[in-house]
Order: sequence, then structure tokens, then C-alpha cells
Amino acid sequence: HRTSLPSPMFSRNDFSIWSILRKCIGMELSKITMPVIFNEPLSFLQRLTEYMEHTYLIHKASSLSSTTERMQQCVAAFAVSAVASQWERTGKPFNPLLGETYELIRDDLGFRLLSEQVSHHPPISAFYAEGLNNDFVFHGSIYPKLKFWGKSVEAEPKGTMTLELLEHNEAYTWTNPTCCVHNIIVGKLWIEQYGNVEITNHKTGEKCVLSFKPCGLFGKELHKVEGYIQDKSKKKLCALYGKWTECLYSVDPATFEAYKKNDKKNTEEKKSSKQVGNTEESDEMPLPDSESVYVIPGSVLLWKITPRPPNSAQMYNFTSFAMALNELDKEMESVIPKTDCRLRPDIRAMENGEIDLASEEKKRLEEKQRTARKNRSKSEEDWKTR
Repeated sequence: HRTSLPSPMFSRNDFSIWSILRKCIGMELSKITMPVIFNEPLSFLQRLTEYMEHTYLIHKASSLSSTTERMQQCVAAFAVSAVASQWERTGKPFNPLLGETYELIRDDLGFRLLSEQVSHHPPISAFYAEGLNNDFVFHGSIYPKLKFWGKSVEAEPKGTMTLELLEHNEAYTWTNPTCCVHNIIVGKLWIEQYGNVEITNHKTGEKCVLSFKPCGLFGKELHKVEGYIQDKSKKKLCALYGKWTECLYSVDPATFEAYKKNDKKNTEEKKSSKQVGNTEESDEMPLPDSESVYVIPGSVLLWKITPRPPNSAQMYNFTSFAMALNELDKEMESVIPKTDCRLRPDIRAMENGEIDLASEEKKRLEEKQRTARKNRSKSEEDWKTR
């Protein structure tokens, strides 16, 4: 698999997003045509595929005999790892065209995936993945609701993820947290994810309730995620904590609660010794007390992020996994369908550094899609999901 894009990303410094977005405050951005310079050279279908980067966590589940261990060491860790690739990814993926598809087989990671854009308004993307050794099925559909709030863009990923562990006859479901990109108008762009994620084992009734923390006033909670696995009677079985940008640990609930109590006391003492001048919430990038996670004694590491390649900052902050998603060789070209993302000329031009061509092709494809939609409405023909 390739380790670099054909061309590094270009600077966005000469472009003003405010001139486009000032009329869009409070609006849903899926209905707004955005200039190509604010994109990254991937379709949203390819971006969805990045959920699969840490598939080894699902494979691990089959070897574990305890349902709690499967939830803790695999499913919860996989749900957190699935959103880790969004860290520092401030470019917007291309909106898929109706009927656009993406297929990927990774023998080294043990999965195959197929995704399709099944609706244009509202934009809905569906995907289906399975393990090559028939140990799991992972599927879902996403309707990303994007809203502009003046200084930030919020993406609410409406839709349910379903993971089936076939050997154990278990099905788990959850929804992803909300993602927010700050400093859209001026300043350094930064990303946070927040909201509650509830993972349910529908066979046993066990739940994992994770809280993705908003950064807060002083940045202390930036990127933090924590929560508990509980049985159907709501008894806490274990605690989970970490950062979605780095790692996830598990620990005994009593130990975790004692640590939280002590940490809260220390925080309050620090606050009382500081004179706080301005308590207004800011969109500026917060500086947390520490970038890494404090490991509570007795904790078990469940997942740790794969370091990004050295050239990531010049390549749209892509991970090594993302770098290979739009790769296209002659052998592949002869077997993939004509609807595959890899054949989109606008995305291909952008990753080759041909920004003017990418812009022209993006406009052409969007106009072609609008015309096709009008023709369908005249003929009363409509696409229906099966």
C-alpha cells in the first residue's frame, strides 16, 4: 500500500471561508455548495472506511469467553478507535454522488467492506463490512448533519452502528459522538468530539455508557472519554477512561471513583488559588494541563493509537490507513465498478495537486447530479432502498 499521496496539500491561508459561510449561520451545510479548497481528497464513503483501521480489536473478541471482556477489550475500544482518525482532519470529505460506491478488501487486516450513497437529500451513506474468517459483520448508515454556528461547524453523525460477533451470536449497537471544528473564520482550526455513546449488547443486556467530554473552559477535559460497563441491573462492572486521540484503559470502578474524587479535590484547590479574569467560553485552542493520559494504578490498556506517518501534516493529516484509500492501480481499475469513488475525476485531480481541475470537475459532477435529480422528479422515478 502506498505511504504518500502524489502531491502535498496546498495552503488554505489565501482563502476566506467567511465570504461563503456568513449567510449560512444556523443552516445545514449539506445544502451549501462549498469550494474544493475546503475539501480533502477522499469521498465520505472512504472516510467511513476508516472505522475499520483497528479491526484487530474485533478479531480479538472471538477468542474471549466472557461477555464483559468482549465488551470491554474489544467492542468499546473499537467504538472509540473508530473516531480517532478525525483528530486534526479539518478538511471536508467530498459529498458522495447518489449511487456512488466504495469497495475495499484488506487481507492483512482481515476484512472486506462495501459502501454506497443510498440517498442524496438527505445525504445517507450505508456500509457493510465482514471478517474474512467469518467472525464478524459490521454495518450501518450515516446521515451527517452539518451546521455552522458562527465560529464553528458541528457534525452530528445521525445513524446507528451495528456489530455482530457471529461465533457468540451477539449484536452490539451504538451511535457516534458529535464532532465540532472550531475557529472556522480565523485562528488555528481544532477539533473536539462530545456527547454520550451508549453501546448495548442485545443478547445479555449489558451496556457501556461512554462520555466524550467537551473541552470545557480551561481545556482540562479536551479529548477525554470515560464511562462504565454495567450489567442489565445497572451494576458497574468496570470503568473505562482515556482520550479518543490516544488510548483507552479499563480499571476497577471503585479505584476509578476514588481517583476521580481525589482529582476533583485537587482541581478545586487549583481553581481557588488562581484569579480567573475572563470566564466566557472561547473558540481558541485550549491548552490542557497535560497532553497524555494519567494511568491509574491497576489499569489495563485496551487500545493505543497507531502513530501517524512523518509526512502526515503535508498530506491533509492523513493516517497511513487513509493514505491508501484512494490508491488505484491498473489491476484494480479493471475489476471495480464505474461507480467507485476511486474513479471520481475531482478527487483524483485534488490528490494530484491540480486544484483548478478538481474545482471544475466538482462543479460539473454536482451540476450533472442536479440535472439527473430534476429529470427523476419529472418522470416520478424515485430511488428506494431495498
